[in-house]
Amino acid sequence: MSKTKKTTEPLRIGILRGQENSFPEGLIANINRVAKEKGKNIVAEFIKIGGLKMAEETPYAVILDRISHEIPHYRAYLKLAALGGTYIVNNPFWWSADDKFFNYSLATKMGIPVPKTIILPSNQHPPNTTSESMRNLIYPMDWKGYFDYVGFPLWMKPFDGGGWKHVYKIHNPNEFFEKYNQTGTICMVMQEGIEFSEYYRCYCVGKKKVHIMPYEPRNPHHLRYQASFAPSEKMKAMLEDYCIRLCEALGYDLNTLEFAVRDGVPYAIDYMNPAPDADYHSVGHENYTWIITTMTEFLMDKAEEVAEKGSLMSKEMRWSSWLTAKA
Repeated sequence: MSKTKKTTEPLRIGILRGQENSFPEGLIANINRVAKEKGKNIVAEFIKIGGLKMAEETPYAVILDRISHEIPHYRAYLKLAALGGTYIVNNPFWWSADDKFFNYSLATKMGIPVPKTIILPSNQHPPNTTSESMRNLIYPMDWKGYFDYVGFPLWMKPFDGGGWKHVYKIHNPNEFFEKYNQTGTICMVMQEGIEFSEYYRCYCVGKKKVHIMPYEPRNPHHLRYQASFAPSEKMKAMLEDYCIRLCEALGYDLNTLEFAVRDGVPYAIDYMNPAPDADYHSVGHENYTWIITTMTEFLMDKAEEVAEKGSLMSKEMRWSSWLTAKA
């Protein structure tokens, strides 16, 4: 679409989803309802993808990505859509490059408290490598120095994983090596265990709006959003500040950020969640309603901004001069 040519074609918001149902279906229904009520020429729909031709245009002003981290073909589609000027939530280029260990280092540089963390080489050789490939690796490793730095109990988890997969709480060196020897080729981090009195999971949308959810990870999964604590006004202010600053630095328009509070200090534990849990049956009615309402507003605003200004993708990309305006 040309910025100077009027069109009756609606602004399209595409949703790329995986196995989840309640959030993407509820979001599409709400966007279309709000658009109709407000008389806006905006349509939300699920995306269908087949084989892709080089430089093929997509019809979407905005796409919300919920699954491309697990489907390489979808990630390729999103990069192609970005080249055509579509605004992607979240940016597939940054998401592809991001990892939790970098995020911990970034937060430290920003002055945001994080647990002491060390990244470890994989326990087994990565595919297509041999012992000669590992000749730059220090051997033997300074395990005692690592344990002294992080302390016990500690947590061991993938440096770029999610969904509580391959996450272990470790109480002593013997237990550490027992678990580490089970991690195969996964690159892991070992991290200081924060014995917390409060724990919060926070939605952040558009790098501006924050929704703080008391969260109790020690409860059974279906009861984790039923916590016995609530943030003070001072804690709310700190959490909102940290969430916005981190999402601005990471470039995420949709994220959840988790904080463990020890002695009144919120430690950023996990804040690389570009496709965060938003299932009704998981997060509950109040949290689900907030994220549906807030994402509806954000995606519709972005679609209209693309129509007005053209591509909003980062101009720092080397190929940015080839971006195609969507309006």
